Amino acid sequence: MFLPTTPHELLKLGWDQPDIILVTGDSYIDSPFIGSALIGKVLSQAGYRVGIIAQPDIHTDSDICRLGEPKLFWGITAGSVDSMVANYTSLKKRRKSDDYTPGGINNRRPDQASIVYTNLIKHYFKNTRPIVLGGIEASLRRISHFDFWTDRIRPSILFDAKADYLLYGMAEKAVLELAAALKNRTEVRDIRGLCYIAGAEESAIKRAGYLELPPFEAVEKDAHTLIDMFHDFYRNNDALTAKGLYQKNGNRYLIQNPPSMPLTQKEMDGIYGLDFERTQHPYYQKQGAVKALETIRFSIQSHRGCYGECNFCAIAMHEGRTVQWRSPESILAEAQKLARYPDFKGYIQDIGGPTANMYGFECEKKLKEGACQDKRCLYPQVCPSLKVNHHKQLEMLKKVRSVAGVKKVFASSGIRYDLLLSDRQYGEQYLKELVQHYISGQMKVAPEHTETAVLNRMGKPGISLLLRFKELFDRMNKKFGKEQFLTYYLIAAHPGCTRSDMQKLKRFTRDNLRINPEQVQIFLPAPSTYSSLMYCTGIDPFSKKPVFVEKDPQNKDQQKNIAVAKQPPSPVPSRRPRPRRTP
Repeated sequence: MFLPTTPHELLKLGWDQPDIILVTGDSYIDSPFIGSALIGKVLSQAGYRVGIIAQPDIHTDSDICRLGEPKLFWGITAGSVDSMVANYTSLKKRRKSDDYTPGGINNRRPDQASIVYTNLIKHYFKNTRPIVLGGIEASLRRISHFDFWTDRIRPSILFDAKADYLLYGMAEKAVLELAAALKNRTEVRDIRGLCYIAGAEESAIKRAGYLELPPFEAVEKDAHTLIDMFHDFYRNNDALTAKGLYQKNGNRYLIQNPPSMPLTQKEMDGIYGLDFERTQHPYYQKQGAVKALETIRFSIQSHRGCYGECNFCAIAMHEGRTVQWRSPESILAEAQKLARYPDFKGYIQDIGGPTANMYGFECEKKLKEGACQDKRCLYPQVCPSLKVNHHKQLEMLKKVRSVAGVKKVFASSGIRYDLLLSDRQYGEQYLKELVQHYISGQMKVAPEHTETAVLNRMGKPGISLLLRFKELFDRMNKKFGKEQFLTYYLIAAHPGCTRSDMQKLKRFTRDNLRINPEQVQIFLPAPSTYSSLMYCTGIDPFSKKPVFVEKDPQNKDQQKNIAVAKQPPSPVPSRRPRPRRTP
């Protein structure tokens, strides 16, 4: 069942007023891959009346007012992607297409959507119910942060939007606690995973154990203070070890409570077992199809979170560094459900998460004591405490493959080859199964670069592991008579990367990978990442030494063009026969 989005649907349900109205920058796709739909279903399952308004017209009251005013709160998300990332390229050019908008035309999601939607509600509903920000845009902008598009340090989005609360991270637990507190008129400000603004006189800013960050005015002016602030912010993102944070801005304070606890497997199974329509709501379908459905309609999310912690990636700050996975029984039940859809053609497009091969294992120490403060799970090499084991994923994939009506299961998410190579017991078997059964033509890997200095800035493993993996991949394809290849994702103009580095990358890919790179993107400084911190300050935040940053758009484009320029591959060197030694 869809969440209601029109007055007629409210009438059919016999509702005089929703308890909660969710406003989203995506079209309404009722799928577990869409945050607003998933949160809406979680609240609905708990007994709340939830309506949803997708991509409202920001110039009139026709959309934002059509469901009336909620009893408890408004929930706002910019959508599945930060609105500025969705609307602009790395060179700040306006994107023409949007995979989450009907018809694919990028004309429905406003810039800084969380702020715009908050203002829209306040314009038509004076003194309204609390407005709560959520989703990845709010999550990554919850603290003082560098904004690439305005080229300045901005305060928490709560100050700019003037919303009441912000829920960060995946937020299923936090949103249920918030709804209950508002319904029962109990204290809201104790909820884990919640941010709010307090006045200087409020005792909430003096909570025992909360860590004070440098004030906004200080981080706005001084690069080293900004770096120190971000270190404290990053280190306090693990649910088991994090302290609450507070930061002064003028005469008020941003308060960030510690993160929500990760979902248990039972809780995760329950959420993904909810009744999703897995398609676009008919009201929005009339406006045009959404491209995102092509990949998510018949896909299954098996896990969430990432212990990769790449410096340019925001997943660790939103989904968390602890990987959580569903039970094989839950995944199998979803596959069986998909197989019963009339338009299912037998192909499950993907079973995975942010990275395909992070299912079914975690560091026991991390699960008991929280993430390490002084080292990472995968960089500079895979930590020996992380007992990498692909066996559970192999068994799960085999079970799904055997479901009646399923012809093919794809593992389309990217593979961490360093993880695969570190699993000496099941790594080769896992790759063998992927080559034989779970890829079709290509496998995605993301070395991102080839030069050691740049890889170090990215927090990525050395290129020798890629060559080992490629040799193993090629050998297995030859063994099984498959013509399959690797697709390499690469980044140009990352902090520390020069034209010379891109020329070396080009030679390496030509001579060692035997390709002309195609999947090359120009680095985009997403909010609340270490790489964006480097881009903003020109300083390596770990060594505190200066780092080269390419900021000229034309030069950035040239870096990319060096990589993608068509060149014939170099000839394969042939071995010269050794001269015979004469006695």
